[in-house]
Amino acid sequence: MPLTVIGIDPGSQRTGWGIVQEQSGVLALVDCGIIRTQTEQNVFSQRLALIYQELAAVLDRFKPQEAAIEEVFVAQNSKSALKLGQARGVAVAACAAHRIPVHDYEPTLVKKTLVGTGRAEKKQVAFMVHTFLHVPESCQWALDTSDALAIAICHLSLRHSPLR
Repeated sequence: MPLTVIGIDPGSQRTGWGIVQEQSGVLALVDCGIIRTQTEQNVFSQRLALIYQELAAVLDRFKPQEAAIEEVFVAQNSKSALKLGQARGVAVAACAAHRIPVHDYEPTLVKKTLVGTGRAEKKQVAFMVHTFLHVPESCQWALDTSDALAIAICHLSLRHSPLR
């Protein structure tokens, strides 16, 4: 039976999402996108509401069985880290409201799983996402989207690992 996972790369301005399906060990891209939250008044609470609404629509449409989301990294700017944490919380709440179990992954673990090193560049991660999903590199998407797909691939790779 196929397993469908949504990967989420949360952000207060751009939240990347990617749906990956695994069947018999073969990964396939279902769909992916980005939620851009610039509003006319740029009120932060409206941006959070937009993340929730758009992500809920994605969850309603694709009905993933599991979710994988990037943990908040320690940022130099505490104000930015707080906003990122709030965006992440909204994404987790959207999944929880849809009764989808959420699994958290550190950015370094995602990079290490896909590229082999926790300090990989975003372009290296994007290249490996294309490779794992058998998508030609000519098919380009935003780095936030490839990060979300990487999180989903990481989850599918590690979900049965005793190290997890």
